Amino acid sequence: MDMSACSYSILIPARMASTRLPDKPLLDIGGLPMIVRVAQRAALTQAERVLVVTDHPLIAQACAQHGVAALMTRADHPSGSDRLAEACERLKLADDEIVVNVQGDEPLVDPACIDAVAHLLASREDCDMSTLAAPVADMEEFLNPNAVKVVLDADRRALYFSRAGIPFWRDGFASGAQTLPGPAPLRHIGLYGYRVGFLKRFPSLQQAPLEILESLEQLRALWHGYRIAVHVTQNTPGPGVDTPEDLERVRAIFATS
Repeated sequence: MDMSACSYSILIPARMASTRLPDKPLLDIGGLPMIVRVAQRAALTQAERVLVVTDHPLIAQACAQHGVAALMTRADHPSGSDRLAEACERLKLADDEIVVNVQGDEPLVDPACIDAVAHLLASREDCDMSTLAAPVADMEEFLNPNAVKVVLDADRRALYFSRAGIPFWRDGFASGAQTLPGPAPLRHIGLYGYRVGFLKRFPSLQQAPLEILESLEQLRALWHGYRIAVHVTQNTPGPGVDTPEDLERVRAIFATS
C-alpha cells in the first residue's frame, strides 16, 4: 500500500454526556485535557487536517487554549456519525474525500493505525468504510461482550461484528478446549474511515434490527449492503478510557513515558 497516495482528514467527536466519567473529554491526563491528548496523537499522522467536533463550549475552549482546532456543531445529534456528517457539510468536503473518525477517549491511539485505516480505504474502491482489528488476546477477551469481535471474508471485508465470541469453534469447544482456534479471532477496534459521500448518507439510513440488538452502529452499514474494509494490526492497541479504572491506567502510562 502506497502510504503517500491519499490525503485525508481526522475528525474527533467529543461530548460531555458520559455517565460513568462526567466531563470525560476534559479529564486531566499528565497535565492536559484528554481531548487535547487525543488530538496531539492524531497530529502525528499524515492527515491534512485534525479537527475536534463538539457541541460543548467548554470542550471548544480547552482545545483553543492548547492550539487544537475545534468545530461547534448542533447538540441534538443522536450519534457521533451524525455529528461528523454535519461537520463534513460545514467544511464543504467533497463526496470522494476521506475522513477518519478517531474517538475522543483514545489518548493512546496509534498514529500508524490511523494512517493505515485511511490509506486502506483509499486503495479499496469496492468499500465505503474502513476500520481496524487486532488478534484476540485470550479466552477472557473472546468471551467478553464489551470486546467486539469481527469476522472477515477472503478480501478482508467485514462479514459481521458481534459482542458474542465469533467465529465459534464447534468441534474444539464441544470437546472442552480451553484455548482459542487458530488463526486467532479478531477484536474490532473502533477506528473508522469513511468516504464523505457515504458518511453524509449514513445518518438517514434506517436502523438495522441487528444494530439495535447488538448495540453496534457499524452493523447498519452491512445491513444496507455497504462494504467495510478491515486493516488487521498485530500491535496491541493502548487502552481507551471508559471507566475510572481505565483513567488511572492511562494516567500511569503517561506518568512513566
